[in-house]
Amino acid sequence: MRILLAEDEKDLNYIIVQKLTADGYSVDCCFDGEEAIDIISYTDFDAIILDIMMPKADGFAVLDALRSMNKMTPVIFLTARDSVSDRVKGLDRGANDYLVKPFSFEELSARLRVMTRTSYGVMSNVICVSDLSMDCNAHTVSRGGVEIHLSAKEYALLEYLMYNQGRVLSREMIEDHIWNFDYEGGTNVVDVYISYLRKKVDDGHDIKLIHTVRGRGFVLKEGV
Repeated sequence: MRILLAEDEKDLNYIIVQKLTADGYSVDCCFDGEEAIDIISYTDFDAIILDIMMPKADGFAVLDALRSMNKMTPVIFLTARDSVSDRVKGLDRGANDYLVKPFSFEELSARLRVMTRTSYGVMSNVICVSDLSMDCNAHTVSRGGVEIHLSAKEYALLEYLMYNQGRVLSREMIEDHIWNFDYEGGTNVVDVYISYLRKKVDDGHDIKLIHTVRGRGFVLKEGV
């Protein structure tokens, strides 16, 4: 999943980016509200983490701008403000969650998982397609009861495919969701990682789950 982090405390920003990246997320970050508004105007994210007290435009202004663009991206506020009135204000203006500093990264990660799976209409932490199973809490994948070991990027790609099971995803959609602005790899990166996944998920199984739709992209579904 692709995340935008807007947090003006540079040390905290760096730590969150590192931890989310290690957790398999693709993360873009900025340090003020104006830049956040600019980024969300031309890029879609699976979730946005906003500090409230930021220079140039605060988190409330960023949230207002996001919703005015008719983007329903899940938003979680990070803030030192812990009064009930502040929490109510953020939720009433369209935020999905609220986390008070200092916070544990494990709690932030758990809340992100809940927000992102809910936005895709997934109610369980365990996603299944045929005999392929992904436990989003444990970050484990198995097929037919046998664990499959994936790199962080392979896991992120499979997670995106499973959240969108049955839906054809173009190469551009996949690249936009799995890789951030810093990516400088080759133009065939999606095909390369789809190939990696096929070897780990489909090889040795009669029923193939990852399919190419010529001229359109890729889809994860049960089929021959």
